[in-house]
Amino acid sequence: MEKTGGRVDFEWVYTDQPHTSRRKEILAKYPEIKSLMGPDPQLKWVVSGMVLTQLLACYLVHNLSWKWVFFWAYAFGGCINHSLTLAIHDISHNVAFGNKLAKWNRWFAMWANLPIGLPYSAAFKKYHTDHHRYLGDDKLDVDIPTDFEGWFFNSPARKVLWLFLQPLFYALRPLVVNPKPVGLLEIQNTLVQLTADAILFYYWGLKPVVYLIAGSILCMGLHPLSGHFIAEHYMFLKGHETYSYYGPLNCITFNVGYHMEHHDFPSIPGSKLPQVKKIAAEYYDTLPQHTSWSRVLWDFVFDDSIGPYARIKREYKLSKQE
Repeated sequence: MEKTGGRVDFEWVYTDQPHTSRRKEILAKYPEIKSLMGPDPQLKWVVSGMVLTQLLACYLVHNLSWKWVFFWAYAFGGCINHSLTLAIHDISHNVAFGNKLAKWNRWFAMWANLPIGLPYSAAFKKYHTDHHRYLGDDKLDVDIPTDFEGWFFNSPARKVLWLFLQPLFYALRPLVVNPKPVGLLEIQNTLVQLTADAILFYYWGLKPVVYLIAGSILCMGLHPLSGHFIAEHYMFLKGHETYSYYGPLNCITFNVGYHMEHHDFPSIPGSKLPQVKKIAAEYYDTLPQHTSWSRVLWDFVFDDSIGPYARIKREYKLSKQE
């Protein structure tokens, strides 16, 4: 018999998210943090290097046997693609070219999207804005699992399956929870991506396309890097809904582990978030934090109190203008 998880509902609260008040308090005490806001001039070069590396890898795998295509997709290419999804996360906050060149950021995100194999960047931007503005909202924050996910994936075996299927849930959940009209940028993103995939297929066959897409799916599912999906907002300690991780994997994930700092200051590039923690250390050092994303995945699977239901939820009262 499978062991049933302990939670039967989300953790409902009736307070605002803590990031808004802490941001105001930190800026009042350390106004120099404002100087960290703005574009990161190195981001476009780092991302472009990763995209070109994957292009070279596509050429190298096109004559390999299928088993090696999937091996390198998981062991190498998928890691780069996972990192590129986190670059797209950074770019969604306009930190590649700044707020004055917002459209440049959207197009650059499509460039970063190319090795992922599936169109993603434009839709992500649209929903990620809500995740920050309405963190934990019952309908607007599509980062939170559905009731079905919380009810069904409640045992170790089912939670492993849920982790494996995470990319599928991230793609389909917005269409169920908070569907939005398809915009021009999403159409452009799809056309650019399909054109790039078709070019790869024309010159080098199916294997490079499978290498890219399989790597993205595998490394956003059951993979050590995917521990950040769980580490960021799942409630490992009652009342705490955002957690940071300061370990070495930040070096290849654009410092997404500095997640408490990121939600406090979303307009600061990931490369500068360690400076936020250093300046305002007394605000972050005493907060709960994770030391290993692999341990996060282990605890998620085997701890009855942690599962898809282990999220804080709230309801925002929206004005008519919103």
